[in-house]
Amino acid sequence: MAHRRVVHTPKVTDHDLPEPGAPDPRAPERIPPERIPPERIPPERNVLGGDLEPCGNDPVTGFFRDGCCRTAVEDRGSHTVCAVVTAAFLDHQRRIGNDLSTAVPEHRFPGLVPGDRWCVTAANWLRAHRDGAAAFVVLASTHERALEIVPLGALEEHAVDVPSGPGALGA
Repeated sequence: MAHRRVVHTPKVTDHDLPEPGAPDPRAPERIPPERIPPERIPPERNVLGGDLEPCGNDPVTGFFRDGCCRTAVEDRGSHTVCAVVTAAFLDHQRRIGNDLSTAVPEHRFPGLVPGDRWCVTAANWLRAHRDGAAAFVVLASTHERALEIVPLGALEEHAVDVPSGPGALGA
């Protein structure tokens, strides 16, 4: 007769769980991106398959406010589309409850004006596209994760090459 092996798993009680809002001690420590040496971070890819290029530094954009449309698990909105905003896009966003024109200093958000480059959420960009108010897109600065939400063809319809500054425009 074969013996069955009994495995006892410890019973989890409410005393074993962290307080609401407290970090879970069982979860691995999350190292903030600014503490990770750059040589240990693999290059992130854009929608064209190349290295992700910066989106904008005036104002400084990105989920991490580092000028790039990088993303992470914590970025629930997927701020992955590098948009060159237009008045129509800003108006559309305000109408759907996403006011991008009003400054919110406590979130290091300066408020945008037409022509600013900003990492916008893929879902809101797609909604604007479907409503006929899409912003221009810098493909080399748009994170590949945007493709989980937005078809590449839609991004390509609004693709624009934008110089990094006025000096790049020539005389």
